[in-house]
Amino acid sequence: MNKNNIAIVGLSWGDEGKGKFVDYLAQKADIVVRFQGGNNAGHTVVVDDQKYKFHIMPSGALLEKEVVIANGLVVDPGVLLEEIEKIKEIGKTLNLKLSSTAHVILPFHKILDGLEEQAKGKYAAGTTKRGIGPAYADKAARWGIRIYDLVNPDLLKEKLTRLYEIKKKIICAFDPNWCDNIDEIYNEYREYGDRLRQYVVDTASYLNMQLDLGKKIIFEGAQATLLGIDHGFYPYGTSSNANALGISPGTGVPPRKIGTIIGVVKAYTSRVGQGFFPTELHDNIADQIREQGHEFGTTTGRPRRIGWLDLFNIKYSIMINGIENIVISLLDALENVDPLKICVGYELEGTKLSSWPIQPEIVEKCKPIYKDFKGWKSRSAKEWSEIARKGYDALPDEMKSYIQAIKEELNVEIAMISIGPNRSDTIVLKDDLL
Repeated sequence: MNKNNIAIVGLSWGDEGKGKFVDYLAQKADIVVRFQGGNNAGHTVVVDDQKYKFHIMPSGALLEKEVVIANGLVVDPGVLLEEIEKIKEIGKTLNLKLSSTAHVILPFHKILDGLEEQAKGKYAAGTTKRGIGPAYADKAARWGIRIYDLVNPDLLKEKLTRLYEIKKKIICAFDPNWCDNIDEIYNEYREYGDRLRQYVVDTASYLNMQLDLGKKIIFEGAQATLLGIDHGFYPYGTSSNANALGISPGTGVPPRKIGTIIGVVKAYTSRVGQGFFPTELHDNIADQIREQGHEFGTTTGRPRRIGWLDLFNIKYSIMINGIENIVISLLDALENVDPLKICVGYELEGTKLSSWPIQPEIVEKCKPIYKDFKGWKSRSAKEWSEIARKGYDALPDEMKSYIQAIKEELNVEIAMISIGPNRSDTIVLKDDLL
């Protein structure tokens, strides 16, 4: 195992604050690699009180680190080009490598995303309708268009024409009036290919070469474990393996080279989209946490659903990812909430379960088992920053008790704690991670 490298994955339903921790650790890294998902993800990084939002660009771009969009992604080229321009507009030098084998999201994927969601009824996942699922479906069906095709106009025209005719028949079954023009799509995407060509490489070969040279690499996940296609809350999730198991197929880097895997745990639970949420709150406490934690989707702007911290399903995520170290985010968002609750197990028809039941039909019948904790008082942003500067011992005693309970229940080490949005509002408990 290469201890120079770190993978950072969410352990719940996404939006745990992964971007901040990637940004923090990237200060010591050479390369940051995004290995799955698309622009249905979103991460926010705050530097010197300035907020930056990205959907597909790896977090290390703001630090002018080398960033890699690997083969496991589906890429909306228009969105990627917007983010490239955003990096340049704020005066940062971009060093981007884009996988030639990543798949491309096309306009009809977005149309199908909406039509399919509508047809699914109660099994709709609550997608962002960015075309992610249909693009992954085409990849699995082996007729998807890849970045290599995008930057080769003759290949693009041949493959796009074939795919367009198939999709037209499907879409017109739902909407007979749909009539996107194939020539307009081709011309738009040929231009995208011209603009992206300079960044395209075989990222699998490149990353393995850099690892063999001893470069320090961070593997950045999008969404989170419980949203993953194979080991998540299916079908109420995303279309890729949003966990550490997705790193090797999503990058071409073998497991033995990946290194330490760090799980991100939010101090409470939030989620977007559909599906039963055992610890969800529907009261003023949910509204308070949502406002204090700024819980509105980076990609959609939707208010996120809020609930108590669920350590029972996080235990499952720790097993799946092989987690020994976690980082805890957004502890400051729980200020003035008293008492606090942590879910430590589920009860099903009077029986306490030994492990998280991954099937939604079972989870819907479960009741969470809680432990209560005393909350902590509010502080100003300046006061939280001062506490972060002083370190762990300066935290409120009630917060330390809450953190210790998480550590003991999960049987893991805590590597970092976040008590504010800025890069500097981070308390490091293990400084040998990278």
